[in-house]
Amino acid sequence: MNIDQLIAFLPFIAIAGTSIAVMLAIVIRRHFALASIVAVIGIVVSLIAVTITWGRFPVQVTPLMRADTYGLFFMSLLLTAGLVVIAFCYDYFKDCDGENEELLLLILIALLGGSVLTASTHFASFFIGLEILSVSLFVLIGYSFDRTKSLEAAIKYLVLSGVSSAFLLMGMALIYAQCGALDFNGIGQFIANQQTLDAMVLCGIVFIVVGLGFKLSLAPFHMWTPDVYEGAPAPVTAFVATVSKGAVFTLLLRYFISSGGFFYPSLITVFSFIAVITILAGNLLALLQQNVKRLLAYSSIAHMGYLLIAFIAGGSIAPALVTESVTFYLIAYIITTLGAFGVVSILATSKAEAAELSFYRGLFWQEPWLAAAFTVMLLSLAGIPLTAGFIGKFYMFTAGIEGGLWGLLFTLIIGSALGFYSYLRIIVVMTMNMESPVNADDKLPYKWISYAALGALTVLVFWLGIYPGDLMELIQS
Repeated sequence: MNIDQLIAFLPFIAIAGTSIAVMLAIVIRRHFALASIVAVIGIVVSLIAVTITWGRFPVQVTPLMRADTYGLFFMSLLLTAGLVVIAFCYDYFKDCDGENEELLLLILIALLGGSVLTASTHFASFFIGLEILSVSLFVLIGYSFDRTKSLEAAIKYLVLSGVSSAFLLMGMALIYAQCGALDFNGIGQFIANQQTLDAMVLCGIVFIVVGLGFKLSLAPFHMWTPDVYEGAPAPVTAFVATVSKGAVFTLLLRYFISSGGFFYPSLITVFSFIAVITILAGNLLALLQQNVKRLLAYSSIAHMGYLLIAFIAGGSIAPALVTESVTFYLIAYIITTLGAFGVVSILATSKAEAAELSFYRGLFWQEPWLAAAFTVMLLSLAGIPLTAGFIGKFYMFTAGIEGGLWGLLFTLIIGSALGFYSYLRIIVVMTMNMESPVNADDKLPYKWISYAALGALTVLVFWLGIYPGDLMELIQS
């Protein structure tokens, strides 16, 4: 490894070193605040390492990983989201019974797995990064082991994640058997030299799409999502909905752009079918929910379908435009979803989650700041103007129009209308009169770290909705 490769690898070394530092801190003294501080400092150091690496030319660190601006940008996004999740975790778990320091270690290991995915250019690093991420999530989802729903969610995720990994491995094996290569560029060269897409390669790609469909909770592979989101602790749900899905979608986009896989009509048809049923299923099932966490789970399913529209457009427009559209939408989705689950996390107590819709009745009169922030996040998810979600959907429309995907755009419009009604239900409930007057003892304890993180997210939602140009220039660069 030469000096350029070592410098390019610094962000990964930093996040791995942070995991070891937190482990040592736990051994020396069990203190949740101390472990949280070490984890935050380590992530900040990792972000500084990203900025050091940023100005350098793309470097193939090993045959498995490539350090370029694409991967580093998404890695910094995931690490920043990890910081926000740790802020919510601190206020959520600091008063819980038991020793919770290992929670931070698991988050750091999951961030390491997600970071590996953003830089992967080979099936080996693809699978290793995905499993590092998934294994950490098994434990994070079931971390509140004294709650039956949390353990049930962890077991469901464990079983279905194992099934998805089996599909991925089978798809990789089929592609390798025909192409004789495991790196994305090698697969792309093989496909480029074929007049028609080989049947075995096509089957392999379909298996990989099925495996990643589970991870991204695309329909019809989405049934685990509402149960896992409901059962997991609220900050962990935010982590699964943002960092996990963001890392997997980043890898999916890199894989298909590198291999040229989605330029074939047969695959475009498959992705279009998945996008339509994902958007419709997510929004229609959200209408039936009386549980806010389950409603947000179906919302995240629908948003993955929206993302697929720009992805599918890559078959007929420039990949650069696809990457720009997907990147902006993914950033808007992560910020908004973190904020929505942040409100759920702040409202939760050590005894129960703030999950049922009835819990939010009269929230505007009890906690006006939290209700206002939640309203902003819901309006952004709905794509209302002056929010980041609106600009994200605008770029989705742009990509869809450029690609001539009129059927998918019609589905997006229908799905957005259904989604708006789902979010409006929560807003209306928050403005209703409370069933009983609020006592002083019922007031929520002030969780200043979570409030600060939620405030920053709210400002970002408005900033990107009003002045998106600065971020788009960074994405284009």
